[in-house]
Amino acid sequence: MKTTPFSMNAPARAFFITGTDTEIGKTFTTCALLQRWQQDGLRCVGYKPVAAGATLVDGQWVNEDAAQLLAASSPGFSLADINPLCLQAPMAPHLAARREGHRIDTDALLAGFESLRRRADVVLVEGVGGFIVPLDDETDTAEFARRLGLPVILVVGLRLGCINHALLTVEAIAHRGLKLAGWIANTVDPHMTGLTDNIATLEARIAAPRLGTLPRLDMTNATRAALLLTEPVMTAVLNSPQSS
Repeated sequence: MKTTPFSMNAPARAFFITGTDTEIGKTFTTCALLQRWQQDGLRCVGYKPVAAGATLVDGQWVNEDAAQLLAASSPGFSLADINPLCLQAPMAPHLAARREGHRIDTDALLAGFESLRRRADVVLVEGVGGFIVPLDDETDTAEFARRLGLPVILVVGLRLGCINHALLTVEAIAHRGLKLAGWIANTVDPHMTGLTDNIATLEARIAAPRLGTLPRLDMTNATRAALLLTEPVMTAVLNSPQSS
């Protein structure tokens, strides 16, 4: 079933993408979601408001995750649109910002999101690390997600300990008053004992739909991963009322 592009006068559908930890495939999954909804003819863009860890490319500091999001997004967006704050050090953003003399201006990051929302049908905002990561001495990524007011899609990294991490994150999302729109099981450890049993346990305890289960794939296979996301559920999530 194809999804009709939204009116240019209507705000884009948007979701906050978070994960049970760092290095569990948030960016890979976000790229798969972007490509999946582009297959329905929608103009989609990823937004990485803060990224920590970058390399110098042609005189510009570039975060690998942000570059991947740019490549997976619809044409017409720049790296600066997608990642307005790129910190060099691969560490918690509040520590990297302090080291590099930056102040993380959440108002400016929210404005960047609103700008993208006027130019796309779907905007996916990818967080940093897990759900609660400090941005400064007073604000964290969970508070930023609350200010966005978007439904959340949770990426669960399938490895030992994922049940505890997932259920704690689900509780934290609810505690901030946010709607969990769905979750995606991403296979971090393909040799995990009881992998299917872990998925079944999570399905029984998370009151939100599983959008799909992704096998262990590298970033070049995001298009293949997009095909593994469950069509009826994806359409239902996209067309469900937004919480903002």
